Amino acid sequence: MKKFATLLPLVLALAACGGNDASAPTASAPGKAPEKAAPLDQPAQPTPPQAAHDMLAAKLDGVLAGDWRSDANKARDAYRHPKQTLEFFGVKPTDTLIEITPGGGWYAQVLAPLMQGSGSYVAAVSKPKNPAGEAAQDKSALQKMFEADPQHYGDAKTVEFDGAAPVLGAPGSADVVLTFRNVHNWVMADTAPAMFKAFFDVLKPGGTLGVVDHRAAAGADLAKVKGSGYLPQDYVIKLAIDAGFQLGAQSEINANPKDTKDYEKGVWTLPPTLALKEQDREKYVAIGESDRMTLKFVKPAADKIFKTKD
Repeated sequence: MKKFATLLPLVLALAACGGNDASAPTASAPGKAPEKAAPLDQPAQPTPPQAAHDMLAAKLDGVLAGDWRSDANKARDAYRHPKQTLEFFGVKPTDTLIEITPGGGWYAQVLAPLMQGSGSYVAAVSKPKNPAGEAAQDKSALQKMFEADPQHYGDAKTVEFDGAAPVLGAPGSADVVLTFRNVHNWVMADTAPAMFKAFFDVLKPGGTLGVVDHRAAAGADLAKVKGSGYLPQDYVIKLAIDAGFQLGAQSEINANPKDTKDYEKGVWTLPPTLALKEQDREKYVAIGESDRMTLKFVKPAADKIFKTKD
């Protein structure tokens, strides 16, 4: 009994202290409710989800800085504004995207790596009429580029189309169709209406068509300027609307007020072609690349397409 009586005060004292429990109430002023001590290990504040725009911007920055892009191609960024242009079109890395006639692959070097691993990039090339001609060379060059670098182009695909009766894929299979500096070629070949109809057919309802092309002076007559490579902006808008699209937005991202559009060799007088070679080279280099329209079109939702055709 004497031993128990000796230990009892110690047990009661420990109980009153509450040990080292960080959740035990702390002392408070008389008349106030006891305050609960803060946990010893506060959880880190959760990082807010990154906006889709910020995710695209970050991935685009990495792609544009990629060492697979040549210095010559990177130098063109100052005129072609790829980051701002793709953001304007609303491109997402998860999209199924078709680029029409990529040519030497300037934009393919940006778009295919951007879609790699999350979306789908398809290069649509004109079916070669001549196995040794320009279209065949474009396809061959693209395929070689894709095959040589599977890390950045391993998921990229190519599809051929007939310019007179183009089919770009299964109806409603693409989120985005983009074409850069190509419409003037189709206008000269009288295939532009068929091409815009093919864009409309392959896009999902709500899908986006992005167009960049050389812009003629305001009020220019199509018949007089189409051989120059420049096109009236209103005419390009009409091509898309006639195919069923709605004009979503216009941008001056790729405008160039220095471009006078009155050159002997048309738009090809300017960089990067410089058709006059050394003649007045410094003058044309100082002007830079052409003044360009940047147009975003939208395929209406399915119910609106039905009402329009009804």
